[in-house]
Amino acid sequence: MNNILEEIAKNDKKVFKNFFDEHYLELVHYANGYLFDKDSSEDIVQEIFIYIWENAETLNITTSLRGYLFAMVRNKCFNYLRSIKITDNYQFLDFKNELITEYVFDTVDEQEKERVYHQTLKVVDALPDKMQQIVKLKFMHNYKYSEIANELGISINTVKTQLKRAKVRIIELVVSILILLQIYH
Repeated sequence: MNNILEEIAKNDKKVFKNFFDEHYLELVHYANGYLFDKDSSEDIVQEIFIYIWENAETLNITTSLRGYLFAMVRNKCFNYLRSIKITDNYQFLDFKNELITEYVFDTVDEQEKERVYHQTLKVVDALPDKMQQIVKLKFMHNYKYSEIANELGISINTVKTQLKRAKVRIIELVVSILILLQIYH
């Protein structure tokens, strides 16, 4: 594999194209497992290939080149997820623990937990507006049911119903992600 890097360092476009064609789709699929966004996954993988093209002569890879590619994709995905996280100020760790830890979470490693956590954040942000407000008030601001009801001008029963529906949606996604993680391992 280091021969490939040596050839790429010599600006051998044919070797680079073959290298790209051999790994691109698999890496996009892998990135999409973290991001659930094909366009962003493709962008990240393309950035990695550009980086390799531009830095091949200075790269010192001590593992396999394939392993290095997957590690780069994983790390870039985590960095991307951190960069789009608009909820830093809302103490999402409490939210994550409240919603997820009671489920199959003990069976996955820390990186997979972080991946599920970021997907959960995306699900919350995709909930209908009123449901999203209720979830954020409850789990990020620790409001009581009555405080949420007063704040939004709705009944306590509506608050409870919306939280139950949100929890079902979020848990369905988390279970789906955990099943996918088990399939790929």
